[in-house]
Amino acid sequence: MVLALCIGDFHIPFRSSEFPSKFKQLLVPGKIQHILCTGDLCVKEIKDYLKGVCTDLTIVKGEFDEDPYPETKVVTIGAFKIGVCHGHQVVPWGDLESLGMMQRQLDVDILVTGHTHQFKAYQYEDRLIINPGSATGAFSSITHEVRPSFVLMDIDGLRVVAYVYELVDGEVKVEKIEFTKSG
Repeated sequence: MVLALCIGDFHIPFRSSEFPSKFKQLLVPGKIQHILCTGDLCVKEIKDYLKGVCTDLTIVKGEFDEDPYPETKVVTIGAFKIGVCHGHQVVPWGDLESLGMMQRQLDVDILVTGHTHQFKAYQYEDRLIINPGSATGAFSSITHEVRPSFVLMDIDGLRVVAYVYELVDGEVKVEKIEFTKSG
């Protein structure tokens, strides 16, 4: 079992003032083996915080990041090739067919993407697409319905259980999604 945190779109301090303390209480060092970040950290302190949770940190460049992160990155975790991109490169933003095209271009089993600030998960063409949403609930030009969220993937063999954490009315709600890779 390997735990991979999918998180991004912090936008601190421009669109949000802080990362929710209820999320910080859940993300403790030593529990998570990989972090896949969709970008828009905006400040060094968020990168430092994430490194404190887990040193195996993959970050891609969001629209508001000044650090020279790559536009996309492919990593292998267990039996899965996972692609990470911010999502502003995918037009129309958040469009399933366009995300599927990005997934095929990267040749990955799982695509982790952001930009829309809304959690979404799709099984598409026998693959998985995950948007962990905005970690801070930062406002979006795409929608007014933004809740702070992140995804924790439990990868075990050919199976992924994705736990979606959302802050709803001050309480953390968790849902789970299961995906099995075709042999």
